[in-house]
Amino acid sequence: MGIELDIRPIKDWLPQQDNPLLIAGPCSLETEEQTLETAHQLAKDKRVFVFRGGVWKPRTRPGSFEGVGAIGLKWLQQVKKETGLPVGTEVANAQHTEEALNAGLDVLWIGARSTASPFVVQEIADVVKGTDAVVMVKNPVNPDVQLWMGALERLNQAGIKNLVGIHRGFTPFRETHYRNYPNWKTFIELRRLLPNLPVICDPSHIAGKREYLFEVSQKAFDMGMEGLMIESHRDPSCALSDKEQQLTPADLGLLLDKLVIRQSSSSNKQFENKLELLRSRIDALDSELMEVLSSRMEIAREIGRYKKENNVTALQINRWTELMNKRISLGEKLSLNKTFVQILFQLIHEDSVRMQTEIMDED
Repeated sequence: MGIELDIRPIKDWLPQQDNPLLIAGPCSLETEEQTLETAHQLAKDKRVFVFRGGVWKPRTRPGSFEGVGAIGLKWLQQVKKETGLPVGTEVANAQHTEEALNAGLDVLWIGARSTASPFVVQEIADVVKGTDAVVMVKNPVNPDVQLWMGALERLNQAGIKNLVGIHRGFTPFRETHYRNYPNWKTFIELRRLLPNLPVICDPSHIAGKREYLFEVSQKAFDMGMEGLMIESHRDPSCALSDKEQQLTPADLGLLLDKLVIRQSSSSNKQFENKLELLRSRIDALDSELMEVLSSRMEIAREIGRYKKENNVTALQINRWTELMNKRISLGEKLSLNKTFVQILFQLIHEDSVRMQTEIMDED
């Protein structure tokens, strides 16, 4: 069951935001000229509500561009003065947070590496305590929803009510064309556990390449997210960090033009009636599915007892390989996704083996 944190809706701290929240700007601030020119171009598009710019850039290895440092805060102040846009940056520790607050920045966010450390998050929470800061929290690098929740809870316990989650993908566990694996199920679980938390998507860090930005952004809106954080640079080819995933302000506008923004519900009574009918059919099928799984597991228990009587191992790898090949083949004939079938039967088989080994360990 989900828990309700004491969180204000985005419109409470950004009153002019009627459309999905869009945060845009360079991965890294490089020069004052680059910062201001990019900001002025973005400000022409009224769909952009917040200008972002990386001041401190924690890189995986030393030697890469690690940001201009605190001087970038002055450039962000100038952006706000000249364009009227709220401004924000990533903070990775308590010192960054103090400097950003002192500079009057409107939005702070905690990066994936920092979210992974409860000690770092607590230090940041101690700094923002007693303020009306807007703090966004990116998911940790690994799909640990409890770690993500813990960071949000620490900030909320420090009195921060202007909270937003940012889904930026996870370190890939297998080959993928994305830079970071989306793993949408972790976002779904976070939404289930914290139903009143606004969540936006960072398609730049998920995609890693410009050509995938639209599909990730559209998927985010299809999943019901409240907005996007997209990296935009006046000339991405010259960017000092993450040039492959940044868009020019003009190209960002073209991407936004193509996006379809979906609603969480419909006032169409016929739609609601049809949806309820289809959902009731899903419920009935799920009940039938659970009964079938229960019957399957009872047979697996009987197999386990029979193996024990005949001193045979629980895991039979040849049988498992044969079973998986047959299930994948059947799934393809039924138009089921191959990966889905593999994961489903992997889980079923793992629990069957677990159950059979427990039977063998019984006295």
